[in-house]
Amino acid sequence: MHAMIAAVPPSSPAATQEQLQRRTLFTLIGSVGPAGMGMAGGFAATTLASREIVDNESLATLAATMISIGGALIAVPLSQYMGRRGRRPGLRIGWTIASIGALFAVLAVETSTYPLLVLGTLGIGAGNGTNLAARYAAADLAPEDRRAQAIGVLVWAASIGSILGPTVALGLTEPPAKWLGFEPLSGPYLMAILVFVIAATVVEIFLHPDPLLTATGGDGVTAPQRPNLKESFRRIASNRLAVIAVGAMAVGQGVMVAIMTVTPLHMEDGAHEKKIIGFVISLHIVGMYLFAPAVGWLVDRLPSSLIVGIAGVTLFIGGEVASRADAQDRNGVFLGLFLVGLGWSFAMISGSSLLTSAFSAHERAAVQGAADFTMTTAGAAAGLASGVVVEVSSYHSLSHWAGVAALALVAAAFYPLVMRSAGLPTR
Repeated sequence: MHAMIAAVPPSSPAATQEQLQRRTLFTLIGSVGPAGMGMAGGFAATTLASREIVDNESLATLAATMISIGGALIAVPLSQYMGRRGRRPGLRIGWTIASIGALFAVLAVETSTYPLLVLGTLGIGAGNGTNLAARYAAADLAPEDRRAQAIGVLVWAASIGSILGPTVALGLTEPPAKWLGFEPLSGPYLMAILVFVIAATVVEIFLHPDPLLTATGGDGVTAPQRPNLKESFRRIASNRLAVIAVGAMAVGQGVMVAIMTVTPLHMEDGAHEKKIIGFVISLHIVGMYLFAPAVGWLVDRLPSSLIVGIAGVTLFIGGEVASRADAQDRNGVFLGLFLVGLGWSFAMISGSSLLTSAFSAHERAAVQGAADFTMTTAGAAAGLASGVVVEVSSYHSLSHWAGVAALALVAAAFYPLVMRSAGLPTR
């Protein structure tokens, strides 16, 4: 396969932009699938592993939240590195860091050392941030009227691994882990090491030519100067549609992470088996990813602001359904989490497309990094707060108020419509 890719250089007339885009998408699909499996499996195992080590719900959710914090910490340096060197080396480095993080998590479980688990999940979070960055690579060479659909296809591709991740991690990795002489909860992290290495290897071998450098015509040295972090935030703040885009992604991530982080603990309190907990989390991820191509198709054909509003309504309904589900009611928890996942998909794809369309190719990498930093920081803050809220109140209260917060997206969606009806610019 590599020989076939290398046989057609970027300068060849046969290597049209459409062919390059198709090649890029296939390569990214082959990498985000395994990486998503490692991230989702590690996430599902972390609250259980940390509670086994320290028996404290707040510390358990803190460890799981490190995945969001790791994604936030890597977002800006990774985007700046990609702006200079391209998508391929950035994706490779991000997933390599994630595999090292999973190794630390294995050591944590084997030695019952909580700080090592925190450090390990922080590294796994870098893999999550890298998965998020990969969706922008899918849009670099896409025509403007199919950009959201390209993002949606890649988000959908991540579901292949992300849906399998929790079920495999909590249901199938225990026997091989025991056979190898490891603790049962080391299994998910051993799996994560393997799949993150596969993801890094796929992009290293097959992501040629680099989509971002092809889009900008740059070589990492002569490409025009890209904005730093402060300037990127200033540019986002000065573009009102970009503010809505980043707000959609941040609110969607925050609501989703807050509810998803504590759901395994809520279900464990209802005496569900680990494989059932993993299955419900997998079904939640179905909502996040499975319908992404259809969501992207809608975003390309309808006003993005309308999709942002739909995201807010869907997240609200999902939060309300989850808030009314008892710990023993796995069907109620599933339905609520499924709708939260679907709302996240609407928010993520519409926001990503809106943001990409708002800036030139030379600005995108740095601006996208600032946006992802904001989004993942919102998720991290929500994850940290979720454990505290559950400790002092309940899972039901957390889910209710997270859903209410999502209604902010409905208000934001009206802004472009009002401005257009008044004949005023939306930027």
